[in-house]
Parts: sequence; C-alpha cells; structure tokens
Amino acid sequence: QVQVVESGGGLVQPGGSLRLSCAASGSIVSISDMEWYRQAPGDGREWVAAITRGASTVYADSVKGRFTVSRDNAKNTMYLQMNSLKAEDPAVYYCKCTIQSGTSLGDYWGQGTQVTVSS
Repeated sequence: QVQVVESGGGLVQPGGSLRLSCAASGSIVSISDMEWYRQAPGDGREWVAAITRGASTVYADSVKGRFTVSRDNAKNTMYLQMNSLKAEDPAVYYCKCTIQSGTSLGDYWGQGTQVTVSS
C-alpha cells in the first residue's frame, strides 16, 4: 500500500510565500518523477512543476521564476516553495508521484492542499 499526502497549504497575502510538502509512504521501492498540479474552482487540473529523481526540474510558464520544486529522496518527500504569490495562484495543489511498489509501477496522487491568496 502506498500513500501520498500533501501539506503546507493555507492563507497568505499577495506577494507572500508558502512551502508545500508532498510525502510518500508505504511499500515503496523507488520514486521516479514527482510533479505538482493545481486546480482552481471551475477549472481543469493544471500542471505546475516536475522534478526527476536526479533533481532535474521543469516549470509551467505561469510559475517560472516564482516557484521552486525540490525533493529529498531519503525522505520520499517533494517540496514546492512558492514566492511572490499572486491572485491567480489560489487553488487546490496536488502532487503526483510515479512509484515502484513491489513489481508494479504506477502514478499515485495525494488528496490536495488548499492555497488561498487574499489580503
């Protein structure tokens, strides 16, 4: 059994910062790609950023230069440092992890964490 849990969401003022975490646990052999997505009310799920096991990163244009994704392979955890938050950033943020568990390889999603930007 594998679980993925996001944390760190909350309310922040425009221009502020938040750090999200995504922790995977359970019967894990290895984790390859880890990604962040977000979904605002009424919108589809939007890809935000990705990081490989070797720490190569890519970002959506909408967050490039403001968000930084990182990971700690020893802890099976990924982070998203969000700076200079804007009015268009509020959403539920989800992580997706590609995990080998036993002999199976699959994508696992967390339940999401809410980010609200408001003065």
